[in-house]
Amino acid sequence: MSKKLELKDLIYSALFTAIIIVLGLIAVPLPFSPVPVTGQTLGVMLAGSILTVRQAVLSLSTFLLLGVAGAPVFAGGTGGPGIIAGPRGGYLIGFLIGAAVIAFLRGKNTNILRLILANIVGGMVVVYLFGIPWLSYVTKVGISKAFMIGAVPYLPGDLTKVIIASVISIKFNPFLRGQAR
Repeated sequence: MSKKLELKDLIYSALFTAIIIVLGLIAVPLPFSPVPVTGQTLGVMLAGSILTVRQAVLSLSTFLLLGVAGAPVFAGGTGGPGIIAGPRGGYLIGFLIGAAVIAFLRGKNTNILRLILANIVGGMVVVYLFGIPWLSYVTKVGISKAFMIGAVPYLPGDLTKVIIASVISIKFNPFLRGQAR
């Protein structure tokens, strides 16, 4: 792999790490859930929809490492290992796996339907598969209660983010792959 490609990987990954951090400043706490509504899931979906698998993993790994180290990069400007160990931790780990799954499922010749499906699977299903069981474990509530407080209220917003990320990404994928006309 050439150094130019490696530099491009680092630049795109850093850009999306920054986008995810900025979107985390949008955090609305819900009175019935320890997990806030954030813009970070949109950033995760955009990273998976636009970046390669490698770039998406690098971006989300950087985001998580910064947060665990104490940088205020998680929702609402929080950081530290306690956030990962707390009710939001499973969702944050799910972001990493979810972005990689989106990028993988998206493939090279992307169309809007494929992006929507990739974002639903990676950006919602995968994130919830990590987040809900962890929320249940940490809060000591049953899995069905964790689903009710950790997924149901977020479904409409997450579906909206799927559409937004898919529409934005379909415009940027050709440019980021060097195929722009």
